[in-house]
Amino acid sequence: MPLARYKSLVDAFAADIRSGRLPPGTRLPTHRTLAMAEGLALATASRVYAELEAMGLVSGEAGRGTFVRETSLPSGHGIDQPDVATGVIDLNFNYPSLPGQAELLRTALRQLALSGDLESLLRYQPHAGRSHERASVARHLCSRGLTVEAGQVLLVNGAQHGLTVAMMALFKPGDVVAADALTYPGFKVLAESLSLEVLPVPVTDSGPDLDALEKLCRQRTVKGIYSMPTLHNPMGWVMGIEQRERLVRIARQHTLHIIEDAAYAFLAPNPPPPLAHLAPERTVYVSGLSKSVATGLRFGFIAAPVARVSALERVIRATSWNTAGVMTAIATGWLDDGTVSKLEAQKRADARSRQSLVDELLSGVNCVRHPCSYFTWLPLAEDARADQVAAALMRENISVSTAEPFAVSAQVPHAIRLALGSVDMPTLRAALKTVNRVVGAHS
Repeated sequence: MPLARYKSLVDAFAADIRSGRLPPGTRLPTHRTLAMAEGLALATASRVYAELEAMGLVSGEAGRGTFVRETSLPSGHGIDQPDVATGVIDLNFNYPSLPGQAELLRTALRQLALSGDLESLLRYQPHAGRSHERASVARHLCSRGLTVEAGQVLLVNGAQHGLTVAMMALFKPGDVVAADALTYPGFKVLAESLSLEVLPVPVTDSGPDLDALEKLCRQRTVKGIYSMPTLHNPMGWVMGIEQRERLVRIARQHTLHIIEDAAYAFLAPNPPPPLAHLAPERTVYVSGLSKSVATGLRFGFIAAPVARVSALERVIRATSWNTAGVMTAIATGWLDDGTVSKLEAQKRADARSRQSLVDELLSGVNCVRHPCSYFTWLPLAEDARADQVAAALMRENISVSTAEPFAVSAQVPHAIRLALGSVDMPTLRAALKTVNRVVGAHS
């Protein structure tokens, strides 16, 4: 097929999609039908659709066909980010805050200004943090069921930086890492940046399919697994102790590194022990205070096996040198005086109240969630399309995420995630009523 004819067919499809002549959700002819209608080789017809998919105009779905995508969504929609247009209700990004937190910061800054140690905060800090601050985090982790020495703790610039440090220290380009088929988008972006191959582990409503994980480990040389056992994002599960123990057995049998992401773990009351407690010799535990205190604090921490501390410390040196002394002083002060524990308890209650609104206002909608989480996963009806639901909500000035940013596997489910923690309760109530109406209209 001459290049000009091939390109003209791509251009014709693109023009029809952009003009609305082929509206979102339209099922396009099969590759074979297109080839026969246009007198093309089957490979060329597939190439036409592949180019349209690369342009973001269509999506191919195994077993269903090729569909026109919703193109009215803003660029980057569905990826956690705090920039939301004025007047738009943000159910996409979670930055939970409580009344009075700004006053806590004012008080902390005044106390810091009066301290005799202020000048030392202007200098470089040890790469992993000052020893007394690492001890503060170690004491905090004890309340989460994880007993570690201060020397096993490393301070980082938020949990995302902690995840970066862990993955750079444990893996090299080309390594294979397993992860839940629906997982935290920040992990996906990081794995791609580090040239890691991510193998999807199918998910259930209560945790990863460990039979599938075991099969993957027999088939491939898997170097590690990224896991969120306590309050998974986006599914909201808390893995039971039997699942955790089996995951650890698989990791030991196949010599896997475990990266345990505990960013939302504070929300789950009385969870089973962390993976880092069950497998301390191979688990790197990553968390922070972005969700429990404030996203702008950018204070995170890693707890690691002693044998891995030096490698992690080298990556901190390479990526940020150290966490800012002013931030670590404020954060560890709040850990020591009970402020963090108080805020965590208040946010558990706040999240529970928000989920009660979901109970009330989305009672007829299929929801997958934890009763104390700040998000809700909505699998859509079989014939519904997530991009169309998200676009319809955006026309109502409500921003939500589709499943696409969370999906590791090629097959992306039609679902949306609602982040509940970034708007006040009256606004959330009104937004959930709209979500109920829009999702119902697409069922």
